[in-house]
Amino acid sequence: MTDRDAPPRPVVALRDISVSFGGVHAVERVSIELYAGEVLALVGHNGAGKSTLVKVLSGAGKSDSGTIVINGEAAVIDNPRDARRYGIETIYQTLALADNIDAAANIFLGRELKTAWGTLDDLAMEAQARKVMGRLNSQSARFEEPVKSLSGGQRQAVAIARAILFDARILIMDEPTAALGPQEAAQVGDLIRKLKTDGIAILLISHDIHDVFDLADRICVMKSGHIVGTARVADVSKDEVLGMIILGKCPPAAVPGPGAIEQIYSAAAEPSPAG
Repeated sequence: MTDRDAPPRPVVALRDISVSFGGVHAVERVSIELYAGEVLALVGHNGAGKSTLVKVLSGAGKSDSGTIVINGEAAVIDNPRDARRYGIETIYQTLALADNIDAAANIFLGRELKTAWGTLDDLAMEAQARKVMGRLNSQSARFEEPVKSLSGGQRQAVAIARAILFDARILIMDEPTAALGPQEAAQVGDLIRKLKTDGIAILLISHDIHDVFDLADRICVMKSGHIVGTARVADVSKDEVLGMIILGKCPPAAVPGPGAIEQIYSAAAEPSPAG
């Protein structure tokens, strides 16, 4: 097999990740892979283990066991700074924007450019901010106004611009369309599609099944700290995905996670020999 024929290598792979809190398995033997230019949706009820797993990749939490592989090499991620060194950025639902300053200042927050005299180089920061926003095809940001005056979709664009300005290749997006109206949600969807065409890998955490089917290439369902299954969105129906989320039932088109959680739940529902 030639290199051209070889299957693509994931940009990030989590292998057998387990996390426990006080003896409770929040995440158990979870493995996922994410490829360049792909949106992988991670879904499940609250408490399914999604946030715990994402914290391991973003550097906000640590695993008890398992490995993280970035571009084929083992990675050590102990904090968010480590994650950024590997090209991983996280955009949380709250966006973590400073409402009282403008878009350019937010994009460079904590990484400001300085002049030769040690003062803030506002002109250079605004020029680069406009360039990266243009890369996103976002013409709507009002750079001179505090971001608190921007719409929800515009604020998302600022948060995304801040992430990709410093060459992030892996984006973790937590509920990017939550609390947005249809028009703003559509704007964020366009931003995500643009990121895909730029080859950025996106791990999308969402409770909105419609978002998942509109934006994701593959879907990974978690329940009770396990992977129920992973499937191409084109190969499963919304009802099948809901069955994975609610019942832990893996449809034929999905690849079941380790531990075959659907069998665990079926066994739990069967009457015991004692009656």
